[in-house]
Amino acid sequence: MLWLQKTIGKEVSVAGVGLHSGADARMTFCPAPLNTGLVFVVPGSAGEIQIPALVENVTGEHDLVRATTLAKDGVTVHTVEHVLAAMAGLGITNCYIRLEGGEPPVVGCGSSRHYVEMIDEAGIEEQSVPALYYKVNRPVSLHKGDVEVTVEPAEGFWVTFTVDYDDPGIGTQQATYEIRPPVFRQEIAPARTFALMRDVVKLQEMGLVRGGSLENALVFDDGVLAGGQVLRFPDECVRHKILDLVGDLALLGMPIQGHVKARYSGHATNVEFTGLLAKAERRLPRIYPPRNPEHWDIGSIMKIMPHRYPFLLVDRITDIVPGKRVTGLKNVTINEPFFQGHFPGHPIMPAVLIIEAMAQVGGVLLMSSVAEPHGKLVYFSGIDKARFRAPVTPGDQLRFELELTRLRGPLCKMRGTAWVGDKLVAEADLMSTVVDS
Repeated sequence: MLWLQKTIGKEVSVAGVGLHSGADARMTFCPAPLNTGLVFVVPGSAGEIQIPALVENVTGEHDLVRATTLAKDGVTVHTVEHVLAAMAGLGITNCYIRLEGGEPPVVGCGSSRHYVEMIDEAGIEEQSVPALYYKVNRPVSLHKGDVEVTVEPAEGFWVTFTVDYDDPGIGTQQATYEIRPPVFRQEIAPARTFALMRDVVKLQEMGLVRGGSLENALVFDDGVLAGGQVLRFPDECVRHKILDLVGDLALLGMPIQGHVKARYSGHATNVEFTGLLAKAERRLPRIYPPRNPEHWDIGSIMKIMPHRYPFLLVDRITDIVPGKRVTGLKNVTINEPFFQGHFPGHPIMPAVLIIEAMAQVGGVLLMSSVAEPHGKLVYFSGIDKARFRAPVTPGDQLRFELELTRLRGPLCKMRGTAWVGDKLVAEADLMSTVVDS
């Protein structure tokens, strides 16, 4: 799997009241640079405080009764799960969330739908560098009485949730979804928060749901929805529990590749489970921390390209704008196997392999533009206007620069050049197509 880091295209704001506090609140999503993460920016006594949305910043269990709360330097942010679910569900990895009022405003229906609409309004921008992510290589589980949360290896990010309430309006529900932007946007984000009528009074006695109403929460009373409310989905309750879980898992600080299964879990156990994952070794797509965090190292390249020794001919991607252009490097050493025969005593890199290396760099560009690159291959379909200006020998570093000039479905055309320092050594127009492997 490969996730590119993403942020939003412009600032967007919303105002309202907090679901539990009932206080006036204003929230603004702001673009953030590479490797920022999701960060709440809130007023403090000595100026603005930045609170990264990480499980290490979650407050104690008493604050996790009906919502997830972050705290740092004496400042708290309540009920962050719906905002974080929207970010994670749409693949946003870098965003400043400026918040006044201590709690994100609940807008409209008490789901993540409005936050998703805000992100869609702002636009999503790919930032061209792979995101760090947690790859599940072995099962991890948490058991507390009847409550269970586990994760198993899988392709993609899947969530299965089971609920069982004694109110006949809810009963037993189970659902499984792969969390991808179109699925989250349509199937999960609209699911509203819910409560049992008999619990509402208890919550009010605890000083919660001061901003709650029948407009922003489903309330069940012995199988009947209060105030003439109508379900959006027959299993809306379990879908909202998936929404909450996605938001709490976002506190890991990176996407998950695996299948999370939860039974009767709430915010406290969601967060505790996320903490277990955070304490385990975080699986990264990079073999080592890159010297330049904006470059793709060989580990990232091998996540998206199927080539292996002796035919992987790109060592690093130094710049990429998905759907537009890419720059990559190939370090040429005397240890290259082709130098044994091309030519003994006079080593020169074969021109055809220069073109192959150029095409592989272009393949990274093309595959990074494919929504689901897993199980795909890039095939050559044509080479035009190939020219070779100078020989490439051991000790040279080839720099390939390619620009996507045409993209129609799986077919594309790229203009490529190869350089050693400031000297042009080769150029060509490349045609290729994406096929199922």
